[in-house]
Amino acid sequence: MKIVQGGTVSQLLSGVAIPKMFRAEQKFPRESIKPSDIPAKIFSLLSRFESKFRPGMNIAITAGSRGIANVAIITRSIADYVKSRGAAPFIVPAMGSHGGATAQGQLEVLAGYGITPESMGCEIHSSMDTVELGLSSTGQNVYVDRNAFESDGIIISCRIKPHNAFRGPYESGPCKMLAVGLGKQKGAEQVHSAGMGHIAENIPSIARVIIEKAPVLLACPCIENAYDETCRLEAIDAGEILSREPELLRFAFSQMPSILVGEGDVLIVDETGKNYSGTGVDPNITGTFSTDYATGGVKVQRTCFLGLSGASHGNALGVGLADVITRRFYESIDPEMMYPNCITSTVLKSARIPPVVATDKEAVQMCIRTCTGIDREHVRVIRIPNSLHIGRIMLSEAYYSDVLAGKWAGVSALSEPEELAFDETGRLITPLGS
Repeated sequence: MKIVQGGTVSQLLSGVAIPKMFRAEQKFPRESIKPSDIPAKIFSLLSRFESKFRPGMNIAITAGSRGIANVAIITRSIADYVKSRGAAPFIVPAMGSHGGATAQGQLEVLAGYGITPESMGCEIHSSMDTVELGLSSTGQNVYVDRNAFESDGIIISCRIKPHNAFRGPYESGPCKMLAVGLGKQKGAEQVHSAGMGHIAENIPSIARVIIEKAPVLLACPCIENAYDETCRLEAIDAGEILSREPELLRFAFSQMPSILVGEGDVLIVDETGKNYSGTGVDPNITGTFSTDYATGGVKVQRTCFLGLSGASHGNALGVGLADVITRRFYESIDPEMMYPNCITSTVLKSARIPPVVATDKEAVQMCIRTCTGIDREHVRVIRIPNSLHIGRIMLSEAYYSDVLAGKWAGVSALSEPEELAFDETGRLITPLGS
């Protein structure tokens, strides 16, 4: 695709005014666990299960593909506890088809989060090889990572969070890590095989088989607050995962942040990526859902994605949820990393390429230009750095007087409205911070 700066598209957009914007702070509840306190917390939680560990056991610890706060500390702490009981830990990538559905690709994803044999003090056994355990109650073949299955025990380390494409008692959490993550590509495909409308049933039915037939010892999930900080750690016996997870999911929902102004005309997302959400941005924040089975988030007419994170390794899944992207975003896409995800999930919308323009400035202008029925003198633009860190955002001048008047609880202005600055290449350079 040839994307020309200065051509007809640039000329059509050149006169589109971008409103002045101001920095704003959003305040949410901030219960958290200090990173330095995590190792002791993990040891305390796992000590209740010390009878499950015997000297000489080989224990598999899962590690996923999401950008979980303090994930390296949490994973290392679990490994250290296993060692303290005289057992030998090893880490298993549990990320379904992510990492390009290859063993090496999944190792690279973990390395991006600081999870390596050196940093964890134990081996990482990465393979796409699985063992078939039978059929679930919903008729799906059940697969589990062979290395984990052949271990003496499995600890499910993960995060509990609302999912970005469906709703149910079990969304992102231990059951999904069992069914999709440890299922590797084959397992993930089975979970999604009946379509997103059935995934909420398939996840617990498949997880139940794995808990019964694989050596699952316990789950050690974390929950994050609205600031992407660890706010809760749990340790759940294998036999209690299915009964406990729904309660913890409700708590996770209560900790979710949001764009408090609720609606606007245009949303600018500086950076997307797999380290922020499975679909690049969390639609529970941005409203850019890939299916009809979940709703929520801010309501806007147009959304543009400016850049893709390096931690995504070219996996731009979710790009199709934008209305406009930039050339630099487009050139960061690696189809070999992205397409295995949508083939496995059967959701193609997330991988479709939207209109591509040459610069950040033109992406914003195109979104504004194609909005309908808006007040162009007072266009409402919201800018966020990504969907995980929205404590500091920018809002256009149309919001300013209402923010000063306290219209939205938790939203305060940190600066006066000012023109957004772009460099000579059209890249947005106004910092979101002060």
